[in-house]
Amino acid sequence: MGTLGNPRDYLILTNNPLVRQCMEGRGHYTIRFEPERSFREILVEARDLVYAGRTLYTHPLAGSVKPNETPYKSLIVSMEPHGFDEQHAELMANAIAVFDKFKPIVRELPERVLRDFQLIDYTLLCGAIGFDAAAGLSK
Repeated sequence: MGTLGNPRDYLILTNNPLVRQCMEGRGHYTIRFEPERSFREILVEARDLVYAGRTLYTHPLAGSVKPNETPYKSLIVSMEPHGFDEQHAELMANAIAVFDKFKPIVRELPERVLRDFQLIDYTLLCGAIGFDAAAGLSK
């Protein structure tokens, strides 16, 4: 993955409402919040952007939660293309392949469980970019 560069170059792709709630307007990055998108659709969008030359700044399968267990995903790519990177493209393709290996779990999750998954995704994202997660939560 790319070395974290200028925060003004960050495009955060997310379907996590907590990321939007806590981070919007608190940094020099752009948040593309699309709550209707699935975890897999976020991966595919990031893959397409990486194939178009965007730098991948966060690992697509960070954390210990299996991709079929959580509905939330947040990734950071560059706002602008910086040139095609074969390793980033391979990482995204492999992440989608790993996602597809897991059998989808179709179930209605209680609100408290959804909030927990939102917090896990948010915290992983904050840790990757050095954003004060606690400060965002106090917003």
